[in-house]
Amino acid sequence: MSLEWEQVVVDAAHPAELGRWWANALGWVVVFEAEDEFEIRPAPDRLPGLVFVPVGDPRLTKNRLHPDFRPDDQAAEVDRLLELGARRADIGQGEQPWVVL
Repeated sequence: MSLEWEQVVVDAAHPAELGRWWANALGWVVVFEAEDEFEIRPAPDRLPGLVFVPVGDPRLTKNRLHPDFRPDDQAAEVDRLLELGARRADIGQGEQPWVVL
């Protein structure tokens, strides 16, 4: 028996808006769009993908999953993501070599 990681499902108040942001940030492509689902992948035939689905309830606690990225040029990538609309977040990390957005 084998398993293939197909996707990560992301609950979102505005799935298409968030999915488009991530597609732009990652340079991925939109492979499916409907009212109740928005999917992006690195390439149309490449897995895993991210699927954004609507959620009606507001988030009351911190996210249980967060992606970590390792860019070639951290400062340039942080600047690029901030220009796309990301925001810096202070989660009490203090002085660290990573940046929380």
